[in-house]
Amino acid sequence: MESDPHGTRILIAALRRPDWVVVYAKQPLGGPAQVLEYLGRYTHRVAIFNERILGIDGSHVRFRMRDSANGNRKKVMRLEAGEFIGRFMQHMLPSGFRCIRHYGLLGSAHKAANLAAARAALEAPAPDPIVVESVEAFMRRVTGIEWLNCPHCGEGELRVVKAIPPHMPRAPPREPP
Repeated sequence: MESDPHGTRILIAALRRPDWVVVYAKQPLGGPAQVLEYLGRYTHRVAIFNERILGIDGSHVRFRMRDSANGNRKKVMRLEAGEFIGRFMQHMLPSGFRCIRHYGLLGSAHKAANLAAARAALEAPAPDPIVVESVEAFMRRVTGIEWLNCPHCGEGELRVVKAIPPHMPRAPPREPP
């Protein structure tokens, strides 16, 4: 750069153009394990899992929750649908915001290598392999019923024999003008 003062000025001018955000970061008190544990609560959460919704009756929604005011006891809460949607929407990111899991350590470009390096630094074991659950096993676990059994006698097994496409009535032929 010393030999090209004009190029240096162009580079410095280019660096001054954007608004820079100064970030203050210091060593975490609990170390990297605490940081990953803290961020993990936010990177893989959704507002509510389908499994927690117990039922929708009329204009009310029933769902399982933990009552933090009473020692994290599990409870069932029943809310009007509008109130439920309002609370759900409080967990939605505003327009223009991005979910944290898509950036940094958990960014998809180098996620496997980054997580392997983080596990090595924390001396953490590799996670158990993902077990893929069949639709039948998932429905049995979620609903607690054998949903493929006959709904009348409770025995036997329902099987798809043939898919019947919806009937689309044909439009009457047009008469020439």
